[in-house]
Formats: sequence, C-alpha cells, structure tokens
Amino acid sequence: MVDLPDWDLRLGYLIHDVSRLRRMMFDRALAPLGITRSQWWVLAFISRKDGLPQTQLANELDVGKVGVGALIDRLESSGFVLRQADPVDRRVKRVFVTKQARGFLEKLRKETDKFNAQIAHGIDRKALEATSDALLAMKRNLLAMSDGSTFPGNREEDDFGKKGKPRKSRKAA
Repeated sequence: MVDLPDWDLRLGYLIHDVSRLRRMMFDRALAPLGITRSQWWVLAFISRKDGLPQTQLANELDVGKVGVGALIDRLESSGFVLRQADPVDRRVKRVFVTKQARGFLEKLRKETDKFNAQIAHGIDRKALEATSDALLAMKRNLLAMSDGSTFPGNREEDDFGKKGKPRKSRKAA
C-alpha cells in the first residue's frame, strides 16, 4: 500500500465537498427564478447545440434517456424548449431552445456570474487561475485515463511491448 501525503487525501475530499456545496447553494440561488440546476444545465447545453437529438443529448450529458426526457418535458411545458421530429427519421426527436429561453438564459447567466463572484470572494485572481489550470489538467488526465491513453513518461506499456490506443480527440472544459 502506498503512503499518500495528507494533501493528496484532502484534495479529493475538497473537490467533492466544494462541488456538492456549490450545487446545493446554486439550487437555492436559482429557486426564485423557478428553474432547477438540472433544468438550467440541460437548457444551457441545448442552447450551445441547438437541435440535438434527445438521445444524443442524454449521452452527452451522461444522463439516462428517461431522466433527460423528464427534464425536457418540464422545460417544454415552461416554454423553454420544443421537440420536433427529425425530417429524415421521424422517430428521432430534436430539441430546440425557444426565443423565450434565450432571454431567460441571459438572466440566468447574470445570476450565475453573481453567484460565481460570491463564491470566489476574497480569492486572488492568480490563485483562481492556478486552480482552474490545475483542475483542467486533472480533467485532461482523467479523460486520457478513460480512453486508455497513457501519459508522457509512463512507460508501463513499453515494458510489456504493447502499443497504446490512439487518443480520441476531446475538448477539455
């Protein structure tokens, strides 16, 4: 068993705990606007990839088809999205944001900016940038692990005479 330094053990806990607390407080901040964090998350994603098929949306958000369907149902009943059958394959439902949603998203972005400013209060800009850089590097490492890639300097595969899998193109962030 490897003896890990104290900071290493605390890092995973802090990432998890800060994420959990941020989600909880963000839900509270959004409550007066009549939208949940999950609905906001789906709506924001659709706004960047308007017209995405519902099943692809579920895959990209890593949410079950039933779960994303229920979220879209609520967004549709609120007038924020609409589903349209794909012109080529009528079984496929594409999801589009409405004009009403675009205005609402602007309001949400302003609220999100205020919320993020509150949680970053008192933290030096350079420290925030360093934290962001470190988290992005961790994300890239995790993505590389998920698709079987190795890291520079990791020669385990060379020791066994194996070639690594080609790295899939993925965007970090």
